[in-house]
Amino acid sequence: MTVPTEPDHHRSLPEAHRTIPVWQAGGLARPWWRRMLAFSGPGFLVAVGYMDPGNWGTDLAGGSQFGYALLWVILASNLMAMFLQVLCARLGLVRGQDLAQACRDTYSRPTSIALWLLCEIAIIACDLAELVGAAVALNLLFGIPLVWGVVITGFDVLILLMLVNVGFRWLEAIIIALVTTIGLCFAYSIFLAQPDWAAVAAGSVIPSLPGDGALLISLGILGATVMPHNLYLHSSIVQTRAHGRGPSDLKAAIGHNTFDTIFALGAAFFVNAAILVLAAAVFWKSGIVVDDLRQAHELLKPALGGAAATAFAVALLASGQSSTITGTLAGQIVMEGFLRIRIKPWIRRAITRGIAIVPALMIVSATGGRDTVQLLVVSQVVLSMQLPFAIFPLMMLTSDKARMGAFANGRLVQVIGYSICAVIAALNVYLLWSVIGPMWLGLLAAVMAGFAAWVRFGYRRPTAI
Repeated sequence: MTVPTEPDHHRSLPEAHRTIPVWQAGGLARPWWRRMLAFSGPGFLVAVGYMDPGNWGTDLAGGSQFGYALLWVILASNLMAMFLQVLCARLGLVRGQDLAQACRDTYSRPTSIALWLLCEIAIIACDLAELVGAAVALNLLFGIPLVWGVVITGFDVLILLMLVNVGFRWLEAIIIALVTTIGLCFAYSIFLAQPDWAAVAAGSVIPSLPGDGALLISLGILGATVMPHNLYLHSSIVQTRAHGRGPSDLKAAIGHNTFDTIFALGAAFFVNAAILVLAAAVFWKSGIVVDDLRQAHELLKPALGGAAATAFAVALLASGQSSTITGTLAGQIVMEGFLRIRIKPWIRRAITRGIAIVPALMIVSATGGRDTVQLLVVSQVVLSMQLPFAIFPLMMLTSDKARMGAFANGRLVQVIGYSICAVIAALNVYLLWSVIGPMWLGLLAAVMAGFAAWVRFGYRRPTAI
């Protein structure tokens, strides 16, 4: 099977493309654990997007208002994320293109531009949550004003991203260290909180929406967990590994990346569940609804002690820093892939970072950092509404046998993937119905249906691979 690949000068993340060797001559004869370690890393870069401050906002709101009842939403969202991210890795490995490049080559230019704009909206919403979260953490730990916290976070991420030029493995190592820090902080906090484990088990497996506002928060959890720009990011960074392009090599690479993805997103599930469980055990139990990250920090001090409150702030800082790194990379990948802009990587990253900093500064200045949880929930609902416009192209591309050959999705995978997209779209329609009313929803639905048809019928099928 011959698989088309991007020309060298159009590679995704060209400075890091195929720079990490994963096996020596002889390939599969190398010990499996050495190959596994060589492939490990992209999953964790994706996973940090699933434990960013946006997740904190939705999980704190869900836990403090509804106890353990919405844990099943986190579990379902995480399983959806694993399914979709595995498909993204397969797309990048088989086609040698990221999702943005594949969309650009597959759809008409107007459709590609529309998909790019929708993705940029999602990235801005996500970056907004990450910058605000990191700024709040700097304020809690060091007393730095929120405005300066936003600026500091924006620029120190650009410095950390210079590690891509030194070696992509260094960037992956920093991300894994930050993820480990987050996990340890929450493990310590959960140990102190002593939650009701029977209620935790019930909330994880029994679907329910207990009360007004539960649907909004559930959609926020979904949007915070299954993130549109992560689909573009993952399909790109799996291409940092140097391996053969034959069918057996691709099959092995897909298997290793699948394990890496499931393991890393399993860690993300633990963090998200821990945030909601902590909020339920400390705040919901006391009848306190949390609407501000700083409020959560302050309330943890008398409940669990100063060490737990500090661990909360440290984990928030690690979360904001790590997710802004990967969010900036995703912005570069989307801009390069859809528009094929050829400028220096640091300039592209500065542009994507600047686009996010401006609205974050405006909001922080206007609100003084109040109601940060509600702000984060709304930003994640915006992400949820963008999801179908990333999932539909992903499913169409990975189901196309002419482009994916033997690695195309089977019938069962197609049914599951399109069902996920239909469920997300239906939940968004229901939410809009309850918020904006039937008349405006009808108009919006007509526009969205027209665009969906445009995407569907603008799909160009090749005659041969």
